[in-house]
Order: sequence, then structure tokens, then C-alpha cells
Amino acid sequence: MNIADRKSLATPEVHSECIARIETLASDSPPLWGKMSSAQMMAHCAEILEVATGKKMTGSPWFIKLLRPFVRRMVVGPKPYPRSTRTHPQYLQVKEKDFAMERARLLKSMDGFAEMCAGKAVVRHPFFGELTVDEAGWAMFKHLDHHLRQFGS
Repeated sequence: MNIADRKSLATPEVHSECIARIETLASDSPPLWGKMSSAQMMAHCAEILEVATGKKMTGSPWFIKLLRPFVRRMVVGPKPYPRSTRTHPQYLQVKEKDFAMERARLLKSMDGFAEMCAGKAVVRHPFFGELTVDEAGWAMFKHLDHHLRQFGS
């Protein structure tokens, strides 16, 4: 995939596209893979965005930090995430979640991400360090897209 072809959650068009896809979800939407409910998935995606914007801290152990270059390449690289990829324990969602609350939280987190990126060339991620807005926008879109596809959206 060419860098110019990557979608970015930091752009208004892609942001709106993702909102429309989120609006197609229902509380009983079944996953095509994995164990999360649609509400848990939205909580998971919101938390990823909250960490990216600095609203929530990441608690990665030292040995995970050793893998940072590998993880960064996977996150900002062109390859899609494989189905049922293992989730870092911090981002696991095992408790039941309120669908409407988690949808609102995800939408608010998406807005916060777009606001953080507006007018900037580089943003600071608490785990990955400096990312271009293109890298950060692609990484957040790629993750959200993966989970929206998980629910057929």
C-alpha cells in the first residue's frame, strides 16, 4: 500500500466515514471473530484513542517496551491486523459495557484525536513517541477499521 493511499482518522472525510460505520452497529451485533461484544469493542477502541491523545496513561511493562520498534512497525505498517490478534492486557474488555455509553465515548475519543491532530505535522504518542500526523491518523484508522470489520461494518 502506498503511503498516499492510507486513510487517516485525522481527516474529516475518514472521520465521518467511521462515524457512519459506527452508527450501523447495534448492541446485539455479532462479531465475525473474537469474543468482544459490540459495546466492549467500542470501549476497547475508545481506550486506544484515549491513550493516543494522552487522556489515559499506558502501563506497558519494561519487556514490552523492548518490543517497541517491532510493535510500531506493525501499527503504522501497511499490513492489516490478522483476525483474533492478541490484545495487550491493558486493553482487554472482559466486563459487560453499556452500548450507548461506549458509543458516545468512542465518538468523543475520535473527536479528541482529530482535535489533537488539527494543524500539526507531528504528535507525541505515550508509547511510540513522535509520529507524523499521517502515521498516527493511519494507525488509529487501521485499528478502528479492523474492529468495525470484526462486526461487519
